[in-house]
Amino acid sequence: MKIYLVRHGETDWNKIGRLQGQSDVPLNENGIRLARETAAALSSVPFEAVFSSPLGRAVETARIIRGERDLEIQTDRRLLEMDFGVMENMDFVTAKQDAAHPMYNFFFAPASYTPPERAESFRQLYDRSGEFLRERILGLEGRYENILITGHGAMNRSILNPLADIPLEDFWRIHLPNCAVSLLSLEDGKFTVLEESRVYYDA
Repeated sequence: MKIYLVRHGETDWNKIGRLQGQSDVPLNENGIRLARETAAALSSVPFEAVFSSPLGRAVETARIIRGERDLEIQTDRRLLEMDFGVMENMDFVTAKQDAAHPMYNFFFAPASYTPPERAESFRQLYDRSGEFLRERILGLEGRYENILITGHGAMNRSILNPLADIPLEDFWRIHLPNCAVSLLSLEDGKFTVLEESRVYYDA
């Protein structure tokens, strides 16, 4: 079985460098374009199931890529982006320039990151995305051949990194621009990364 793991299209917060987390920010015009170009590239893939984060930017990306296929978009809260608590809507460009900022380690030393108030830890993120794979995807092997999952930058990495043996301290190794498509396989109960972060559009 092949799994197409896609990050959502661009939003205005992506464009200006704000931390979105679980804030429900919609796709902007360029984000819709990226999703449409990705959809065109994947138009011949015979998807049989579609899963998405419940946030609008991921659902809309899934809807555009699904196109005319008669498939329900199944949302699952375990595919939500990482929760940044009181730091959501923060200018992350500033955070990256200040080693004393509470989000600095999130970007540059993930293994030492301490979640701010009401925020989620990396361990919590890994636990829920791993649970999603075990509970919703493993049992589909043998029933389906191609499925689509749309999610987010940190959440998608929490799926990819363990499969690629990437440690937490190197969390950001895989570059995932908006609408990046990573291809996984599931065979005999084992997930494998076939391709990391392919884009099908001209920036």
